[in-house]
Amino acid sequence: MENIVFPQGFLWGAATAAFQVEGATDVDGRTDSIWDVFCRVPGNVVGGDCGEPAADHYRRFEQDVALMAELGLKAYRFSIAWPRVRPDGGEVNQAGLDFYKRLVDTLLAHDIVPWPTLYHWDLPQTLEDAGGWAARDTAFRFADYATSTVEALGDRLSTWTTLNEPWCSAFLGYASGVHAPGRTDPRAAVAAVHHLLLGHGLAAGAIRSAAPGAQVGITLNMYPIIPVDPGNPADLDVARRLDGLQQRIFLDPLLRGEYPADVVADLDPFGFSDNVRDGDLDVISAPMDMLGVNYYTEHYVSSSPNGSVDKASPWVGVKSASFPRRDAPRTDMDWEVRPDGLTAVLLRLHHDYPRLPLYITENGAAFRDHVSGAGAIDDVDRTGYIAAHLRAAHTAIKAGVDLRGYFCWSLLDNFEWAEGYAKRFGIVHVDYDTQIRTPKMSARWFSRVARDNALVAVS
Repeated sequence: MENIVFPQGFLWGAATAAFQVEGATDVDGRTDSIWDVFCRVPGNVVGGDCGEPAADHYRRFEQDVALMAELGLKAYRFSIAWPRVRPDGGEVNQAGLDFYKRLVDTLLAHDIVPWPTLYHWDLPQTLEDAGGWAARDTAFRFADYATSTVEALGDRLSTWTTLNEPWCSAFLGYASGVHAPGRTDPRAAVAAVHHLLLGHGLAAGAIRSAAPGAQVGITLNMYPIIPVDPGNPADLDVARRLDGLQQRIFLDPLLRGEYPADVVADLDPFGFSDNVRDGDLDVISAPMDMLGVNYYTEHYVSSSPNGSVDKASPWVGVKSASFPRRDAPRTDMDWEVRPDGLTAVLLRLHHDYPRLPLYITENGAAFRDHVSGAGAIDDVDRTGYIAAHLRAAHTAIKAGVDLRGYFCWSLLDNFEWAEGYAKRFGIVHVDYDTQIRTPKMSARWFSRVARDNALVAVS
């Protein structure tokens, strides 16, 4: 394969999230998040797993940062645990902030750019008890938390992400209930959409006030929505609805200052517009410095009644939809491997929305790893997946997309939400019994890519 060179200064990194890797769930003043409580309900998580000890990153972060440096990574995308910084959504906890100061200082000492996310799904349970993201007040509590965090860390950090994948927080957390807090209330889900976006806007303002030179953005998970039969009006309509829920209900208010009219019409039977007040969209649409894109697969959708959507679907307002299988490779999450979809997502942002720098903030795959007798993990499938998606990203760059970085998901094997520890996304293997880290073939290969700033042959 001919080497493909990325633009000078392209940022190469890996990503994690606090609840998925930190462990130490009751240490140094941290209180329960919605995920701690969700994990205690039998049947919610495969194997009855929970976030303790995960990859024990809280205690082993120095080792993990040294490993990142060994791999030649230039950036580390991590999230800050709200229940550590403001336990129960209340007063600031200095011990929690001190952990992130130590982490950031260690990263900087190794010339690794810290890339923090303020919210990766771990809402303090006390705030959920008060209504969670379905309650408007949570957006303001999020801004308070952002202010506290940036005041403490803003002298060390130049880039901040407010939210990770608000689609998941709203629709998986409050509509389908397969993620924390496990609610199945479509009215709460659509309220959560608006309040998450409002929280983003308020937090962005708080960040700029506390650190005027900071770069601020948000991360969205995006997927092409492809109708099975483009000549079938019913298939086209269900694709439109899903695209509205997955993409446009977030992109349009953020980048155009308005909600898409067709999506509002779809969701007003669930009270969506009742949540929107005068001035909210001005807050939400305040200029951003970059947009993070998380990409894993495509959605291939049919209106077939064989796929009737029950009341606990994430697709609020969609009465009938199915996702037929196509002849394509699949990951251990049973997701189709569709690298061309990444090119399509990036080109859509480039052509359809006001342009701003883009970063791929998550991309990777779960596969079943085999550890050889010598301790090696030759994860050829994962390496090939990342390589194919980097080629797809480079195609978008050649077409004019302002893509400035790529973070693979994930640095470490970790707690994969409702799948527990059954799925492994890491480029570094974690033995959960011993907490020994072993770089996989994908890590060694990705290390070469980062050092060369080029896509090199898989060998």
